[in-house]
Amino acid sequence: MTASTATVFRGVRPFGVGEPVDLVAVDGLLADRVPEGARVEVVDGSGRIALPTLVDAHVHPDKTAWGEPWYSRRPASGLPEYVRGDVDLYAQQRTPVAERARRLLAHAVALGTRAVRAHVDVAPAYGLAGVEGLAAARERLRGALDVQVVAFPQHGVRRTPGAGALLAEAAASGLIDAVGGIDPAGFDGVGAAGEGPDQLDQVFGLAERHGLLVDVHLHDAGERGLAPLRDIAARTRAAGMQGRVVVSHAFCVPELPGATLAGLAELLADAGVGLTTVAPSAHQVLPFRVLAEHGVRVGLGSDGVRDSWSPFGNADMLHRAHLLGWTTDARTDGELAECFALASAGGAALLGLPAADLAPGSPADFLLVEGECLPQVVVDLPRRDVVVRAGRVVARDGRFTG
Repeated sequence: MTASTATVFRGVRPFGVGEPVDLVAVDGLLADRVPEGARVEVVDGSGRIALPTLVDAHVHPDKTAWGEPWYSRRPASGLPEYVRGDVDLYAQQRTPVAERARRLLAHAVALGTRAVRAHVDVAPAYGLAGVEGLAAARERLRGALDVQVVAFPQHGVRRTPGAGALLAEAAASGLIDAVGGIDPAGFDGVGAAGEGPDQLDQVFGLAERHGLLVDVHLHDAGERGLAPLRDIAARTRAAGMQGRVVVSHAFCVPELPGATLAGLAELLADAGVGLTTVAPSAHQVLPFRVLAEHGVRVGLGSDGVRDSWSPFGNADMLHRAHLLGWTTDARTDGELAECFALASAGGAALLGLPAADLAPGSPADFLLVEGECLPQVVVDLPRRDVVVRAGRVVARDGRFTG
């Protein structure tokens, strides 16, 4: 019988609290002790802070120009212009989607990310190249990163002939985990140029037929956003898909007054509909603390990373927690810790992953950084010295080691 191997991360401070202790990883999980007779490998923690690895609940790796020659962006206003910009950038890229996505996601791992939900454009301009590229990147990163792929009809299914058929092809391909949607009442609503079935009819129909998750982009404000959000909640309950549906951005939610917000939060919690925010600005970030009080799952994402929409973005979820603190005017230690929790436990719950809380029995997924305490880490953004996935070191000194 082959002896098991235990990796002991010696002298670390979980969450930056207390004196250094040892974290013991056995078979991908944290254990309270080294099993008898196990072979032992030791990694010196040198008093570093141990923190759970992070979850990027909303990212677009197929669009990225990160690592590519600089791309000069033109002014754009409104979704149609941004969508045209996507096509222009795609046409100019010389590196295949699979390699660009792998490069970016490996970088994310080196910065402490253990899982992502990747939205991939499906449209006649690209066919299924993005879906196939992300599937290839996911396979190359297996064991270091969990990747959920969302087939995302960025161009709309009503306004873009052929997009609906491609979305159905993606759903049947076995390469994706979720079906996406975009602004059913606005950008892809009844007034859209094309013809076809109601977007949400198709999205939920495909999800039910193929056993997939749902994740809908919702940028519309006011009632144009709220009506589809309520419709999504009703469809989720009717289909018995509680816990399997997410709405991304939901810019109609932050503008709501207290009582209305509470009522909507209760509706979403009852339907099991989660939300994601990317902390884009003070007036568009979701009120995640209020939502959580009512039982709504909320995750944090990095969104676009140096794509046609923006030259900014770095796939660093610790930096995104920092930006969340900045946009919400976090001041206290507790508020800063909540921003980190949204980027770790919040995203894990949204993606259906076990919590990496550094307790025995939890996944041996954590990162080691120099620092004094968790709030200071969120503010100062130290280098990720060691990143551990399932008990195995996958990155050192901010570099992916595989």
